Amino acid sequence: MKALFPYSLLLFFCFVSHAQEVKKDSITQLDEVILLDDLKKNTATGIVPSQTIGAETFENYSPIDVISSINQISGVYALSGALNTNRITIRGVGARTLFGTDKLRLYFNDIPVTNGTGSSIIEAYDLESLSEIEVIKGPKGTVYGTNLGGAIILSSKKQTNVSTHFSNNITVGSYNLFKNALAFAHTDAKFSLGLQYGHLETDGYRENNRFVRDGLLLNASYVLNDKNKIGLLVNHIDYTAQIPSSLGQTAFRENPRQAAPTWGAAKGFEANKYTLVGLSFGHTFGEHLENTTSIFYTYLEHYEPRPFGILDEFTNGFGLRTRFFGDFNFLGKLTKFSFGAELSKDEYNWNEFVNRYRENNGNGSLKGDQFADNKEFRRQLNTFATLTFPIRDNFFIQPGLNINKTFYDFRDLFNSGDTNRSARRDFDAIILPSLALNYTLKGHTLYTNVGRGFSNPSLAETLTPDGVINPNIAQEKGTNYELGSNLFFMNNKLNILATVYQMNINDLLVAQRVGDDQFVGENAGKTRHRGLELDAKYQFEINKKIIASPFISYTFSDHIFVDFVNEDNDYSGNPLTGVPKHRLNSGLQLTHVNGLYMNTTHQFVGEIPLLDANTLYSDSFNVFNTRMGYKKQMSNKLSLGADFGINNILNTKYAQSVLINTAAFGGAEPRFFYPGNGINYYGSLQLKYQL
Repeated sequence: MKALFPYSLLLFFCFVSHAQEVKKDSITQLDEVILLDDLKKNTATGIVPSQTIGAETFENYSPIDVISSINQISGVYALSGALNTNRITIRGVGARTLFGTDKLRLYFNDIPVTNGTGSSIIEAYDLESLSEIEVIKGPKGTVYGTNLGGAIILSSKKQTNVSTHFSNNITVGSYNLFKNALAFAHTDAKFSLGLQYGHLETDGYRENNRFVRDGLLLNASYVLNDKNKIGLLVNHIDYTAQIPSSLGQTAFRENPRQAAPTWGAAKGFEANKYTLVGLSFGHTFGEHLENTTSIFYTYLEHYEPRPFGILDEFTNGFGLRTRFFGDFNFLGKLTKFSFGAELSKDEYNWNEFVNRYRENNGNGSLKGDQFADNKEFRRQLNTFATLTFPIRDNFFIQPGLNINKTFYDFRDLFNSGDTNRSARRDFDAIILPSLALNYTLKGHTLYTNVGRGFSNPSLAETLTPDGVINPNIAQEKGTNYELGSNLFFMNNKLNILATVYQMNINDLLVAQRVGDDQFVGENAGKTRHRGLELDAKYQFEINKKIIASPFISYTFSDHIFVDFVNEDNDYSGNPLTGVPKHRLNSGLQLTHVNGLYMNTTHQFVGEIPLLDANTLYSDSFNVFNTRMGYKKQMSNKLSLGADFGINNILNTKYAQSVLINTAAFGGAEPRFFYPGNGINYYGSLQLKYQL
């Protein structure tokens, strides 16, 4: 299977080379140029490059598979242990995080939804409620924070034309999958309303793997007058997910469908209720100055019976984000600017109890005595500013500045006296500059940028093995250098986006596992993240009725420990743990003028070092998926769609997510692997009625 990777790469470039030799007449028969949504540049950050995926990419995959869509972006690797167990890494940043997504900023409709310690929950958002996902790779997106991983901006579906319609999409499939998405939308000259309700349930591929989710999304806006506009956003998710957890190498090879023994015996699960409420106000001061301000509130209630303890927690968060943007004339040139601030506060409360599942006659978890009661107050302030100045009509320079201030206040409400672990951590303000250059020639764009970034430690990473604050833990800091191009050929039918980068990170935060549920952090020296990213897509006409669009996304990651000594072990020079050196996503989209379509995709992931010593690697793998469907406008008011898909066509046994540096406890085999689903099927039926 490894051989498929170089052949896929070679095949694509041979194809592109051949396509460039086709006679011009055969290309210009296409009357419409389809915008490549996964290669668009969003102007929200000025000239800073970003990549956006939308409906064109989402249609390659199942309506429940947001992770595969994200993996179609080079430089971004999303790992998924289950629908509720996801981890997104960008350019290797976040690869050493054992659970969840951190070291990047997540936004939903321009509202920050990353919590006070930098953790983001992508599974709180339904793919069918999104219009696009924009990714800023690395710490260059000044107005969206300067986290080392970058930023991900989710946008909900919006009506762009005056209309009122209902739509419903039903999906059924393997593992007793059932998903229903019901939506109502109305837009007129002043008022816009989108209301969506989604229900999802599936038994999952593995034992103890059932997932049930309900979600409601309300997105409304009203134009008060020519200068003022208000908006309301409400997103609520309620889900319960059983947890099969990770497997050791032997169990993974013999029966990947089994749950980890302790998690299966405890019938471990998590129940989450998540609510986001945001109110925004937009004001136009004049022709050259505008402002958008949002206030927001988030609430997360989480209950998780685990074999080693029952976690009962809730988080209240609130904040404000304001941004001014406009332009002015400087030395005869139109200069654009943006500045603002983002303040977020949250209060995290958690209690832990003994899990007496072994005494519960096989009925799963049973709450025992309490052994922890904690509260943490977290506060973070980001201020930012950018200035985009044209040196010439086709040459722009953009300096930027972000200042971050972070504060933690941890309170141990359970222990007293010498055993009490209460402590505060007030990090010094960090000044993070950036500089971007952009040059355009005959429709092609060349760009370069340099930017400083940081990552905060989580609470666990700030504690010593004795559970007290470690005052020596520092924030990760790094500098990213990037050079890239966005090239269009053959009347914009061929688009190639290529980027090379190097990111040097100091004070790398490393989570060390010292117990079944105990992790401590340390700053482990320096890493160098160096890589190449390539995204390309070509569109051509097979005949007058069929359009073909092959695409490729390739990531080369040369990430190493520059200086990393852990106790008596020197890992300097080793590849960074948790990062595959090669990744390739490729595919072919076929569209017929009568509404038929067929999309086939391929993902290759190279072997991943699982230990800092590089003595154990995961196996590389290839996975193929296909989705075919039909769309038809039945009348002026009614449209119909149906599709059918197959995931993992070759029934490949592979690890869709891995853990690193995991240790064995109680004589058990260390558990590194989250199995990917076997071959599975789904089908959908969509109806849309316009009033």
